[in-house]
Amino acid sequence: MPAESLDVIRHSLAHILAEAVLELFPGAKLGIGPAIDTGFYYDFELPRSLTPEDLEEIQRRMVENIRRGRRFERREVSREEAERLFADQPYKLELLAELPEGEAITVYRQGDFTDLCRGPHVESSDEINPDAFKLVSIAGAYWRGDEKRPMLQRIYGTAWSSKAELDAYLERLAEIERRDHRRLGKELDIFSTDPDIGAGLILWHPNGGIIRHQIEDFWRAEHLKRGYQLVFTPHIASERIYEISGHLATYAENMYSPMDIDGQPYRVKPMNCPGHVRIFQSRTRSYRELPIRYAELGTVYRYERSGTLHGMLRVRGFTQDDSHIFCRPDQLVAEVNQVLDLTTFMMQTFGYTYKAYLATRPEKSLGTDEQWEFATGALREVLEQRGEPYEVDEGGGVFYAPKIDIKLFDAVGREWQGPTCQVDLNEPERFNITYVGADGVEHRVIMVHRTVLGSMERFVGGLIEHYAGAFPVWLAPVQASLIPIADRHVAYAAQLAESLRARSLRVDLDDSPERMNAKIRRAQMQKVPYMLVVGDREMEAGSVAVRLRNGRDLGAMQLSEFISMAQE
Repeated sequence: MPAESLDVIRHSLAHILAEAVLELFPGAKLGIGPAIDTGFYYDFELPRSLTPEDLEEIQRRMVENIRRGRRFERREVSREEAERLFADQPYKLELLAELPEGEAITVYRQGDFTDLCRGPHVESSDEINPDAFKLVSIAGAYWRGDEKRPMLQRIYGTAWSSKAELDAYLERLAEIERRDHRRLGKELDIFSTDPDIGAGLILWHPNGGIIRHQIEDFWRAEHLKRGYQLVFTPHIASERIYEISGHLATYAENMYSPMDIDGQPYRVKPMNCPGHVRIFQSRTRSYRELPIRYAELGTVYRYERSGTLHGMLRVRGFTQDDSHIFCRPDQLVAEVNQVLDLTTFMMQTFGYTYKAYLATRPEKSLGTDEQWEFATGALREVLEQRGEPYEVDEGGGVFYAPKIDIKLFDAVGREWQGPTCQVDLNEPERFNITYVGADGVEHRVIMVHRTVLGSMERFVGGLIEHYAGAFPVWLAPVQASLIPIADRHVAYAAQLAESLRARSLRVDLDDSPERMNAKIRRAQMQKVPYMLVVGDREMEAGSVAVRLRNGRDLGAMQLSEFISMAQE
């Protein structure tokens, strides 16, 4: 079925959903109900909270109405007639009031249900396969996305061309649910949030701390290999720096309120860029010093509406791997090429596939035509040189920079926001960032702003889902669990644990009185890569019996043999 036809079916199902809800809840107030990528939704103001049982009843009513073969009838109406039709629907009246005078007002009717809508819709509900859709969830949604407006209940549905496609999607949805980082983060003791600390602020537990430490060590090592210099900038700064950078003028709604320090307004930092600029400007720079590459794992704070917060993926405080490269125009192509070398190497290390996008000048932008042509041309040249497929995102750049965006694809095929590389046309002008050229004259520097991991919180949340909690050995918080079969084996297991820790392996010792199988099951539930079982035979042979978390039994090994395998 063509995508356009499926979109029409999904849109029509949103109307059939609203019809069913009104039949079951006659006083319901209707919001909006569009088609979306995988189905449809509709927002409702209802007298009580919906339950999973309500969804089942609504779906049954929808199927009944579909099978009645109702026609969808389009009609143009006057504003006055529309106001009469929706007299008891305040949200529809609000939408109606926003339509420009003279614009055609259309409604669609099926059975006794009428909705304000531009369409298009199916001609008849006979075109809809009642076995190829399902209501899947209920969520809260502010009217018009505004926290100051009423919270409505949003019913999501998914719809496909056939039952087979629906079943495949539901199976994928179930797999995504099994990988949900919020559930796994709790089960694996990786992170939490606390209402007394604040929404959107992550507490990293010891297991999460190990994962983060491993990633940060890897990140630092790879940056140092490539000539980056590590810097640190304060968590707060005077408002003055954000006036110069332009953040106060363009980004204030995402910044936290100022605090008074010695009569001067200060802010927690939303960006690391100004600090890096000031480090560069701390002395006069020569063309011979360039490029200079600064890198920081800097914690920043940005306001996000409470309704948008989502585990580790959308937070209010996060650590970002910001890097800024200060270079000459003739060095730009080589520097961006090196950025992409680092980016692709790191993403491949974490097991992601990816695709590059060249995001070009948006309609509203800063900078001259010449600057945009030079910067965009350099990014395009790099992508062409590399010979990898990429797409052009026309107008997708930020107002101050063209950029290369890398989209990541995880183990279940979902797209994630990934690394980005921007040629900043704003900060060099606002801060007057210069170097002294071979001619003894000051020249404007080229400034590349790039992140590889982005937010550490979002990156680790994504990794939890990508790996379904089963981290590769180098990232696993506990790499091996020692499992003595009986109490008489505990002392030997403790000696082994000490030897393994001396070789920098992360191990735990399960000396609980439970049976061996229960201990193995617990380690598997915690996604520990290796289980090392020790009993009489292992004690006598000075060995360990190695099992993998997937249940595979590797048999007995000498400790040195296991260490070599675990550290590969």
